[in-house]
Amino acid sequence: MALNNLLKISIEREWQIQKNISVKIKQTFPIYGGDICNAYRLETDAGIFFLKSGKADAPKDLFEKEYNGLQLLAKSNTIAVPRPLLFGIDGNQSFLVMEFIQKAHAQNDFWGIFAEKLASLHRCSHAQFGLEEDNYIGVLPQKNNFQHSWSDFYAFQRLEPLIKRCLHDNLLPPETIKQGEKLYQKLPEIFPEEKPALIHGDLWGGNYLPGPDGHPIIFDPAAYYGNREMDLAMTRLFGGFDRRFYWHYQEIFPLAPGWEERIEICQLYYLLVHAILFGGGYVQQVRKILAGF
Repeated sequence: MALNNLLKISIEREWQIQKNISVKIKQTFPIYGGDICNAYRLETDAGIFFLKSGKADAPKDLFEKEYNGLQLLAKSNTIAVPRPLLFGIDGNQSFLVMEFIQKAHAQNDFWGIFAEKLASLHRCSHAQFGLEEDNYIGVLPQKNNFQHSWSDFYAFQRLEPLIKRCLHDNLLPPETIKQGEKLYQKLPEIFPEEKPALIHGDLWGGNYLPGPDGHPIIFDPAAYYGNREMDLAMTRLFGGFDRRFYWHYQEIFPLAPGWEERIEICQLYYLLVHAILFGGGYVQQVRKILAGF
């Protein structure tokens, strides 16, 4: 999809307002593969950048929240992210401009480096689970009200809102409400005590790449202070990362015993997200997990 001229003008204007720099866009090239937004390579008189523009039905503050999430991860000084530059809204279309990352070959020790850097991110903590603001996972709202316990946060900020949304959308039968309530009651027994960890929040295989130095770069965050097992569980959802990644992570920052048995419970949130967005087999996976309660 070609970038329209009005959006180009808006981006150049926001560059001047937000960064006090006059930048002219010379050429744009679509980048295909995204589900929820349009993506472009921007060639400007100030260099090459990456642009994401929201589709008409996307939340207007979607990219503002993504900008904030990238900033939060960047300030941790642990794992590389694309540097976010500016965001804005043109009519009913939002946009985000960030550093353009050229994918390169992964170093031989890529998975060990990835594990080490993610463990460092997870060591960044907070007094409570949550975040100072709500954000999004995909285009779905993600509530982040602070709570002292992970079991309460996961039950009432993550699972309950999406189970109710699935019921509203006729994706799940009424009995899942009771199943969900039973699960919420068991969460304190399922999850051992863990400090809140700064997590990426949507760490699947499509949200990282090896950067120019061969080291991992992560992007498209749904960041908050949560249970670090959520990131590990998401890496296992769509085929999984290389086994060397998990081995190194366990060596560097061991997870509490039984973490592999908790993967399915952690993945339930992500499966609910995909059930709402895409339906199909994700609904059946959600029903199968909830049927155990």
